[in-house]
Amino acid sequence: MNHEEFRAFAKAAVDYVADYNESLRDRPVLPEVKPGYLAERLPAEAPSEPENWRACLDDVEKHLMPGVTHWNSPHFHAYFPTSNSYPAIVGDILSSGIGCVGFSWITSPACTELEMITLDWLAKLLGLPEHFLNSSEGPGGGCIQGSASESTLISLLAARETTVSRVRREHPEWSEGLIRSKLVSYTSDQANSSVEKAGRLAAIPMRLLPGDQDCRLRGATLLDRIQRDLEEGLIPCALVATLGTTPTCAFDDLAELGPLCREHKIWLHVDAAYAGAAFVCPEFRPLMAGVEYCDSFNFNPHKWLLVNADCSAHWMKDARHLTEPFRVERVYLASDQNKPKAERDYRHWQLSLGRRFRSMKLWLVLRLYGQQGLQRHIRDTISMAEHFHRLVAGDERFEIPVKPSMGLICFRIRGDADNSSTRLLLDRLMYRRRVYVIAGAYRDRTLVRFVVCSRYTTAEDIDYAWREITEVATEVLRGEEKQLETATEAAAARLERLQILDDVEDPLLRCREDDDESIDR
Repeated sequence: MNHEEFRAFAKAAVDYVADYNESLRDRPVLPEVKPGYLAERLPAEAPSEPENWRACLDDVEKHLMPGVTHWNSPHFHAYFPTSNSYPAIVGDILSSGIGCVGFSWITSPACTELEMITLDWLAKLLGLPEHFLNSSEGPGGGCIQGSASESTLISLLAARETTVSRVRREHPEWSEGLIRSKLVSYTSDQANSSVEKAGRLAAIPMRLLPGDQDCRLRGATLLDRIQRDLEEGLIPCALVATLGTTPTCAFDDLAELGPLCREHKIWLHVDAAYAGAAFVCPEFRPLMAGVEYCDSFNFNPHKWLLVNADCSAHWMKDARHLTEPFRVERVYLASDQNKPKAERDYRHWQLSLGRRFRSMKLWLVLRLYGQQGLQRHIRDTISMAEHFHRLVAGDERFEIPVKPSMGLICFRIRGDADNSSTRLLLDRLMYRRRVYVIAGAYRDRTLVRFVVCSRYTTAEDIDYAWREITEVATEVLRGEEKQLETATEAAAARLERLQILDDVEDPLLRCREDDDESIDR
């Protein structure tokens, strides 16, 4: 492909993406394909001769789109948002077009330095402590990881090595293997599955601690578990607190947890993957009270802050706890360990060596939306969620067991003791494929999790989703009423037969009350 063909192909692709986004509302949010559908449509081998780019673009619509779940559809209300914006798309185009691999400063100074600057911009927008700034005098700073899962794992690795080093100084008679065998870490039982997985990968068993009635992890619960572990000779190593849990978007109490972590020398990492974006609005910052105790902090701009994946912002109070234990040098990578911050080698901050120019799209989003535009986006989303909450609260057929939080509302069918009605509601909504919601859980109760995800969502889209939900709920409840009527009629008939038999004197015709066949006979 030459320059002119590239120009034509790229311009056509941009038009296609714009048309796609404009048509999202009219596309089914969930695909109606079966597993293996694509193998039936595409050749088993790559073509031997070059093909025309127009045919490729046509096949995107013809073959790929039927199998796409449209995460940015205004009818997508599952999981959490996956951000999408035109500035971020352009940033990805520029990043891919430049194609640098910025693992060290010299491999692309602009890649490193723009990341340092944009992470500082972002930290200031959220109101994070100064020690997280790349421009601060201390050893802290921030970088972009691929996901919150990576950030949690990296923080746990840093916590592990920091704890092992400290305990070896305190107990020189202990072997490193013995110390590692005693390490334990903590998180809420409401934390994302990636937290427990990170504990396994880091070889630090993760204690899942119960939240309070609002699903928040509190200080008393953590302290009780710490004391029991200490009595058993174990070594508390790390706590992963969550600001905006996956099931109910609850906020762990950092103001209680932080001092305990400091007292017991426990690394405190905060996972704010979804809800952290809301802190660009000052009115939500009280929810992260106690953040000054954190050793590391992460949130995903690619969830709710209009930056396309992947872009996960990760800050550390003292990055040396990560960069020094895992530093590996080669002659082709060698650099001055004492170089100034501005000449940072980000390869020491991550799992992989290579890294893309991800700060490009973050830079463009921050510039083209500005602080006010980002705040407006967050507040508009929450406004749409509040509208949905009012609709649910106004229908006596539903109950809301946990308080709505940010863009998330959890509800269920009232009085559904065995969860069967709520599960049936979820199943039928999935079968109809007009809106996409998933199940949640709260104290053994099945919930419908409804999240406002798309930047395109309007009040009309919320009303559309509500009509769909209530229509299906009516069918579910009407079916239960019919079943109840049938059961009542059967019981009445059975009772009538028993009353007739009470008048029969022949013992051969007497029978057990629960033997319907004998009664009929």
